[in-house]
Amino acid sequence: MCLRILVLIAFLLFTLGGGSTIGVLTAPGEWYAGLQKPAFNPPGWVFGPVWFVLYILVGVAGWRVWQHRRVTAQRLWWVQIVLNFAWPIVFFSLHLTGVALVVVMLLLATILAFVGVAWRQDRISAWLFVPYAVWVSYATLLNASIWWLN
Repeated sequence: MCLRILVLIAFLLFTLGGGSTIGVLTAPGEWYAGLQKPAFNPPGWVFGPVWFVLYILVGVAGWRVWQHRRVTAQRLWWVQIVLNFAWPIVFFSLHLTGVALVVVMLLLATILAFVGVAWRQDRISAWLFVPYAVWVSYATLLNASIWWLN
């Protein structure tokens, strides 16, 4: 199998596997159930399918910037994945909604920076991050609302 395909598979396994593992380890429990939530809080079943699709898009974008040796975009990709994986730990495990809000705002800023950098270098990678930016914008609003209400 060609190295390009093996690296693509590795990116997909990393994003899907890492995201799924963190999701299982930090699954919302009684603490989250007891929080006041805004009216626009989605039902729990929405998150799994949305993140499944987003992690595929994020993985493909990461692979593309790696493949084309886009150093700045690669660095931003790694920063966003660290922030992405950190957020559920801070929010669901540590119950630090205010700190989680800072993490998700940094994540959104990094995603937007990735889109800006990738736009000049690889528009497909930039477009792959647009749904992710939209979802994380929504997640930022949701996190801010939960922090405010509690």
